[in-house]
Amino acid sequence: MTLPYGIFSTAGSSPRVGVQLGNQILDLDMVGRLAFFDDLEIDLAVFTKPVLNDFMELGKTACQAVRKRLIELLNDPEKPLDGFGDFVFIDAASATLHLPIRIGDYTDFYASEEHASNVGRMFRPQAEPLLPNWKHLPVAYHGRASSIVVSGTPIKRPNGQFLGPDQQPVFGPSRALDFELELGIVIGKPSKLGEPVLVDEAESHIFGLVLFNDWSARDIQRWEYQPLGPFLGKNFVSSISPWVVPLEALDRFRIDGPKQEPTPLPYLQSTGKKHFDIELEVVLKTPGNPQEIVISRTNTCHLYWNAAQMIAHHTVNGCNLNVGDLLATGTISGSSPDSYGSLLELSWNGNRPLTLPNGETRTFLHNGDTVIFRGWAGDDEVSFGEVIGKINA
Repeated sequence: MTLPYGIFSTAGSSPRVGVQLGNQILDLDMVGRLAFFDDLEIDLAVFTKPVLNDFMELGKTACQAVRKRLIELLNDPEKPLDGFGDFVFIDAASATLHLPIRIGDYTDFYASEEHASNVGRMFRPQAEPLLPNWKHLPVAYHGRASSIVVSGTPIKRPNGQFLGPDQQPVFGPSRALDFELELGIVIGKPSKLGEPVLVDEAESHIFGLVLFNDWSARDIQRWEYQPLGPFLGKNFVSSISPWVVPLEALDRFRIDGPKQEPTPLPYLQSTGKKHFDIELEVVLKTPGNPQEIVISRTNTCHLYWNAAQMIAHHTVNGCNLNVGDLLATGTISGSSPDSYGSLLELSWNGNRPLTLPNGETRTFLHNGDTVIFRGWAGDDEVSFGEVIGKINA
């Protein structure tokens, strides 16, 4: 069972913790009130909160105990929850979904070799695609947490500076708005300032994963990013899926990662299967064609650096993690053109327009376009649901 956690509300009610069950939401506040968690010795008030942070702060042992109890209840042949009907099982269509976590800090990595290589080939065609440091450390930058929104929130096209046709700076709405297909890593256990997290202990700090769209204004980014990196081209908005898939739900889908050459420094050398076999797809709907068009399919196996290595590197200098922090993988791209995780790559920086089935073309996103990410593992045994955003002027 996936049993992803999220925050929902219904008409006249306050946001609270729920678990997604297909087209229903299991109300954990009500399950607790009905005494099904009484012997777990946890503070049931965590299920009444408008974010998952309080629940995550109970610790992995308590969170796993709740998950185990839910699996027992849902698999019990006597169906003990069924007798309470829509007191505990909420019709998902009647619910509003909210940002599931209170995000304190957000870090965006650059962990896909194929994506980093594609960008290098575009912008440094005469040089090696990867910069000299790329295979020695998980490259990242510190992003903006305040503008991370839940799936379904409209995306306003950002304004900023970029170079016009005469290569002089102009101000206006971005002409190169893009998506970035990523996973988000939700931190559920803090670390102490000054104490690095060891790579083989790093997963104990992960509560779960979400789909993540790090919207990017490529023209603004190109003009601003040297020498200090992304700023206005990235921080205007990012979208996450409303349901957090607990790490334990993915144990069956662990795989070996790519061989890392050269061998990383000792603090980044991890053991065991710490990559995951998660399928991802990007769907585009346009005002001229409201039918869904799959424009990319890829897999998280294309990540060079795994989540444990990202955490180990993030903290090796003593930087501390807090519950609710979000780490994103960076764009996940495969090796074939139909597996690229951004329009920057799919249209090769606008030089190869993407032709849609109805004859429309896209280099970057138009107003009215809707982008949908989906993710799953196995034969949809574990579903990440969707993260959706529609572009407004």
